[in-house]
Amino acid sequence: MHISFLIHNSFGFGGTIRTTINLANALAEQHDVEIVSVYRHRDSPVFPVDPQIRLRHLVDLRKGTPGYEGDLPEARRPAVAFPRHETQYPHYSRLTDQRIAQHLSSLNSDVVVGTRPGLNAHICMQAKRGPLRVGQEHLTFHNHSRPLRLTLRRLYPQLDMLTTTTSADAETYRTRMTLPGVRVEAFPNPVPAPRSAPPGVRDKVVVAAGRLVPTKRYDLLIRAFAAVRAVRPDWDLRIFGPGVGGGHGSKLQRLIEELGIKDHAFLMGAVSPLEPEWLKAGLAASASDHESFGMTIVEAMRCGVPVVSTDCPLGPREIISDGIDGRLVPMGDEQALARSLLELIEADELRQRMAEAARKSSARYEPALIADRFADTCAQLTTRHGSSRSLRTVLHQTRGSVIGAAYVVKDAVKKKLK
Repeated sequence: MHISFLIHNSFGFGGTIRTTINLANALAEQHDVEIVSVYRHRDSPVFPVDPQIRLRHLVDLRKGTPGYEGDLPEARRPAVAFPRHETQYPHYSRLTDQRIAQHLSSLNSDVVVGTRPGLNAHICMQAKRGPLRVGQEHLTFHNHSRPLRLTLRRLYPQLDMLTTTTSADAETYRTRMTLPGVRVEAFPNPVPAPRSAPPGVRDKVVVAAGRLVPTKRYDLLIRAFAAVRAVRPDWDLRIFGPGVGGGHGSKLQRLIEELGIKDHAFLMGAVSPLEPEWLKAGLAASASDHESFGMTIVEAMRCGVPVVSTDCPLGPREIISDGIDGRLVPMGDEQALARSLLELIEADELRQRMAEAARKSSARYEPALIADRFADTCAQLTTRHGSSRSLRTVLHQTRGSVIGAAYVVKDAVKKKLK
C-alpha cells in the first residue's frame, strides 16, 4: 500500500511532527510511504526519518539557497483554500494554495493523510479521485474555534476516515458532527521503546516536558515542588521545553527565584532527543489544564518512569491507571499534586513497582502495533467501499469544487466591499 502524508513542516520541532514521523517510520517497514511537507526551512529534519521514506517539500523557505521561494509574489497574498480560522492560516498563501492543489490533483497513492484541519480541508476539496482520504486531528474538537468547527462540519463528510488521539475525542466528533459514511477512529500517538536500558539507579529528580505555555501550568508544578522540597531537599525539578527566554518562560523563572528554589528547579530549554533525560528521571510530572493526548506522559512511561498528572481532559485518564502505573490528581489542585509527588518520592518500593507497571502498560503505544492497526483499517475501508467509493468520490469532488469556488467568490466580494 502506498501511503502519503501531508504535513505543515516536517523539518520543525513539535508533537504532530514527531508522531507523524513515528507512524510513518513504522508503516515503512511494510508499506511504500512518503511524507510531503508544505514547508522546508532547514536542510535536515529534527526527528530521524527512515531512509525508505521519500521526504519532499512544496515550498522552500531556506534563505540563501537556490530554491528559496519565500519572496515570490504569490507567497505574499493570503490563502483562499486554507481555512481562514485555522491557527496556521497566517503562514499560508496563494502559493501554498497552488502547490498543495497541484500535489493533490496529481497524487498517485492508495491513501492520503492530512495532519491538521487546514490540510484536511485541502484534501476534502482537492484530492484526486481514488485515494482513501484520511484526516488526522492532533488537537481536540473543543480546541477549535466555532467558525473553524462550522467549516470542518461542512468539509469533513468528504473524508473516508477521521482519526483522533483519544477515544473521548472520537466520541465527541461522532456526536457533535454529522459525518455520514465517515469512519471516526481513535489512534493514540505512537511512541517507540527507549533505545537504551534504564540505569540501575535513577537520579533524584522530577522531570516535566513541553512548551512553556500557560496551559501546561508549570507555575502550579513549581509551587507544588517547592512544598515537596521543604520535606525532601535532596530532590530537584527539571522542566524541558522551548520558550525559556520568552514571556511565559521569564515569568516561570521569576517564580522559581521568588520561591527560593533556583538551585533546585531548572528550566532546561528544548532538548532532542529527550529519552536520555527520561531514563535518568526518578519521577515525571504533568500539571496541564488540557492535553490533546499526553505524548510526554507516554514517553516517560515507556522509559519506566511513573507519572503524576492532573486528571485534565482528555488524554491522561486514558493513559494512566491511577494507583497502578502513576497518579491522577484533580486539575489545578496544587496541594494534591504536591502530596502525590511526595508520596512516591518517600516510598521507594511503591515508586519502583509503579515504574515497572508503567513500562509494561505503555507497550501498547509501540509504533508497530499502531501502524498495523492503521494499515488494516485503511485496507478494510478500501475493500468495503470498493465501487461505492467511486460514486462517492465523484460527488465529493463536485462538492469540493463548488466549495473551492465559493471561497474564491467570497474573497473577491470582500475585496470589492472594502
